[in-house]
Amino acid sequence: MKDLTAFVLDGHPFHIRPAPLERTWMDNSPQRFAYRCLPLNIANTYGWEVLCTSTFSAVWDGGGDKEAIRIVPEGGDTCPAVSHFGGGVLTFHIPCLFQTEAGIDLFVTGPINRPKDAISALSGVVETDWSPYTFTMNWLFTRSGQRVRFEEGEPICHLFPIRRGDLEEVSPSLRQLSENPELEHEQKTWSENRTAFNASLSDPQSKAAQEQWQKSYFQGTTPSGQPAAHGHRSRLRLKPFKETIE
Repeated sequence: MKDLTAFVLDGHPFHIRPAPLERTWMDNSPQRFAYRCLPLNIANTYGWEVLCTSTFSAVWDGGGDKEAIRIVPEGGDTCPAVSHFGGGVLTFHIPCLFQTEAGIDLFVTGPINRPKDAISALSGVVETDWSPYTFTMNWLFTRSGQRVRFEEGEPICHLFPIRRGDLEEVSPSLRQLSENPELEHEQKTWSENRTAFNASLSDPQSKAAQEQWQKSYFQGTTPSGQPAAHGHRSRLRLKPFKETIE
């Protein structure tokens, strides 16, 4: 799963980058508290973002035909999105062919943890180890009469490779926690510690108030202080696409 190549169609602008950690709504959370959630941080950076090439706005009148979406480009006559399918779907044509190694697909979805009012990104899985076809990134309007705006440089698509068939090899099961005494002990220890920690936050002189939040998961340790058995990471460092286009 080491190689991911984007063959850009000649004459078409295309901008892609490793997805950054930062999100405006997380910046605006009290004391940037949202960044203390490590699963959010990892998801934010879990892949690459395709960026909008020019600014435009669009509004859907609630109808089912292609003319129900009105698109207004700003600062030029061209627009990176069209109304192609109808049904309130706004479509971005991605002007490149992605190629991966044998058995590797590409999961294509909307910008992760970047909510947008009145419109929602759709997701797809593309077999990029053989396909000579470009794909589209589609957004579905969730409310009629509401104008949405996409800025130049704004992420419109998020993608990452996945191994084909891995999910089908998973054997999921449901069990009672009491069947695993060691895991149950860790969970109870965490629950008791969290209850006590939260109760102490109201005392400004308490250790909890000084620490502000519990860091065991962020640091990759169990409630009993043991390190994560199979490794732990608090940050992803993805490589940018190496550009060889002249």
